[in-house]
Amino acid sequence: MAKKSKKNVVAEPEVATEAQEEVTTETAEEVTAEEAVDPITRLKNEIEAAKAESSTNWDLYLRERADLENARKRHQRDKEDALRFANDRLLKEMIPVLDNLERAVEHAGQDNDNNQGLLEGVNMTINQFRKALEDFAVKPINAIGTDFDPNLHQAMGQVESADQAPNTVVSEFQKGYLLHDRLLRPSLVMVAKAPTSDAADAEAEELTSNDE
Repeated sequence: MAKKSKKNVVAEPEVATEAQEEVTTETAEEVTAEEAVDPITRLKNEIEAAKAESSTNWDLYLRERADLENARKRHQRDKEDALRFANDRLLKEMIPVLDNLERAVEHAGQDNDNNQGLLEGVNMTINQFRKALEDFAVKPINAIGTDFDPNLHQAMGQVESADQAPNTVVSEFQKGYLLHDRLLRPSLVMVAKAPTSDAADAEAEELTSNDE
């Protein structure tokens, strides 16, 4: 009886081992099946990630190319402006010379007719001077009779005028000039304002209308 009991004890571990082997085999089969699906899924994910990265890189490339093109155009504009306005300082120094010539002609014309020969010579010089400025794209500003523009005019004061609308340039102390449509020198001007009586009447009329 003791020997039979010993055989039964030895046989039990063998049964347990076989059960473990069956479980291990089933687990291995499941892992193998999962591995058979995972590479395809993983490959799809990698392809999608590569597409997304490619799209991002293409967008960055387009942005960099646009920035480079804009920088090239901006550099070209700066270069052209530098060439167009290279004589800015020289022309500013030349314009006062023209002012003095014009003043000399104006004063000489008020004296007598003995200066006609001199005046003709100076006028010819002035015309040549103006032509030289035009060749450098310098244009005078026609200020009198126009609306006051702070971008072109510098107001020296105001004067009452019944003939001119308020804020109209009525006189000019110094002519202004443009260089390639850029202000080279502003016009020094006097600006019209409404006469005091008219302004008072307008204010009284406005107060009356408000009271009504």
